[in-house]
Amino acid sequence: MTKKKKTDKFLLCVKNDDYPASLEVRKIYRVIPDEAAAGRHFVRIVDESGDDYLYPESYFLAIELPKAAATVFGQAS
Repeated sequence: MTKKKKTDKFLLCVKNDDYPASLEVRKIYRVIPDEAAAGRHFVRIVDESGDDYLYPESYFLAIELPKAAATVFGQAS
């Protein structure tokens, strides 16, 4: 059984002006930890291409999911 990491963070996309094919507004994305990116105000996520890329953190709002929802997202990744 895989255990969900307590450090999983989730973001709600609120803007996709420069990346309409890669990001869906109102979609929830799981953050892939990247300290170097965070230091430059970017976040790393798996986008609609299926690969992980960096995006401006201003395109997202941090959200806290209920435990059941976070478990489902963790299983999907």
